[in-house]
Amino acid sequence: MKKIFYTALYFCSVLFMSSCIGDLDQYPHEDETSSTIYTSAANYKAVLGKIYAAMVTTGQEKSGDPDLSSNSGQDYMRCFFNLQECGTDEVASTWLSGDNVTGLTYLSWDANDPWVSDMYYRIYYNIALCNEFLRNATDEKIAQFTGQEQTEIRTYRAEARFMRALFYYHALDLFHNIPFVTENDPQVGYLPPRYTATQIFSYIESELNAIVNENDSDNRLLSAGECPYGRASLGAAYTLQAKLYLNANVYTGQEKYTECITACKNVIAQGYSLESNYAKLFNADNHLRTNEIIFTLPVDATNTVSWGSSTYIVCGAVSNTSETQKPEDYGVKSGWGMFRVRGEIPALFTGNENTDQRYMFFTTGQSQYLEKIDDQTNGYFVEKWTNLTDAGETASNTADGGVNTDYPLFRLADVYLMMAEAFVRGGTGTTASTVVGYINELQQRAYGGDSNNKTEYDITLPFLINERARELYWEGHRRTDLIRFGKFTSGKSEDLWQWKGGSKDGAGVNDRYNIYPIPATELTANPNLYNENY
Repeated sequence: MKKIFYTALYFCSVLFMSSCIGDLDQYPHEDETSSTIYTSAANYKAVLGKIYAAMVTTGQEKSGDPDLSSNSGQDYMRCFFNLQECGTDEVASTWLSGDNVTGLTYLSWDANDPWVSDMYYRIYYNIALCNEFLRNATDEKIAQFTGQEQTEIRTYRAEARFMRALFYYHALDLFHNIPFVTENDPQVGYLPPRYTATQIFSYIESELNAIVNENDSDNRLLSAGECPYGRASLGAAYTLQAKLYLNANVYTGQEKYTECITACKNVIAQGYSLESNYAKLFNADNHLRTNEIIFTLPVDATNTVSWGSSTYIVCGAVSNTSETQKPEDYGVKSGWGMFRVRGEIPALFTGNENTDQRYMFFTTGQSQYLEKIDDQTNGYFVEKWTNLTDAGETASNTADGGVNTDYPLFRLADVYLMMAEAFVRGGTGTTASTVVGYINELQQRAYGGDSNNKTEYDITLPFLINERARELYWEGHRRTDLIRFGKFTSGKSEDLWQWKGGSKDGAGVNDRYNIYPIPATELTANPNLYNENY
């Protein structure tokens, strides 16, 4: 099912010339594309496929034809995972210098960090794809097609707007004050202005409101029940709204917790439900979990080959030196030994290791805490992600085509936790009993019954930041969560983890590390941009 839409990637990849983003030309070259691509409704679908697939691939993977000649070769989600996880208590990287993650790991990066640069250019390449699609998807441009085709393209147009909002959200969250460009701006020789975080927030908010409130059903996203697998539904848009509003105080200094609760309620109204088996959300058959997974990034070893994204996580979490951890137990041909978890995360399960099904760590021969951060015997390996089917069979040859495990970007459990946090922080529009009910759904799945059920008085902010770690570790949320709770750069004893700030016992760092810097190459190319505190 997931393979049908994403085969468009291979058709579409050859339609775009490789683009060097490290200069003023931040767009795919349209001189050869607009007149040849946008000639059929099928081609619009192919370009939309490229927009989605650009989150998990680097270009024409098998032929080695990358999208970005200035990029170091990393895909969007590999960059995103590293920027969201490496500097937190959730990841202990093995190859600090070899994988260029020393700066990320020790919260000591600068404007020349290769991972920061790769993430920035991946985001703006993807924004450029969306802008180019939207420039060619106006009612005037699609008037040549049949009525049914025009209806389909208008839905694609809403999806492209959503994807652009998602990319801008990631740019906002990671970089805050960023260049802003849409389909309405000039395509050549244009220097995008620097928008503040508040301006970017307002833009994303207005785009999402326009998408979900569109009166003409032909111009809005499909509902969760109608939306084909791997594409963005109304549920995805509402989830992104919730994330934007939950973090509004970080971005703008204004609280939007009531708006977050409204967005969460809209997600839940789409009819999602929790998957009963937590592990099945992260295996090679997780495309079957559309009851809980709201928005996913399909990956498979035939049509959407990725050496980053979920392949990076699955293979990277298996040791390449252990004599007791077996790669075949996770459906991989060999372990990459890229990273483990720091000891503070398993400690959040203390006393419940044998009862909480989310405790998924390989501990044999491993110390929980880290004498050395780059020693593979220090820190537990995470067993949460696998390339195994529901039947326990290997889903693909990971040495040849990567994994078949999709990347669940949004899921219902996160929505429940966001709603609870917004309520505890003072948001209105729901009740304590409703919030307790959602939290206890998570507890009952984790513990197989009501033994760990919570009351209203248990659901505090300290509980929620820890519960988010227990539920969502290694899914790309931790940095954003720690910043929202004021813990990411803090030197308070309760906010430290091993090797934070480059110190074995942990140390606070400058608050500038709550925001990544615009790459130095981009500052040279666009004098409208500058970094504060770097």
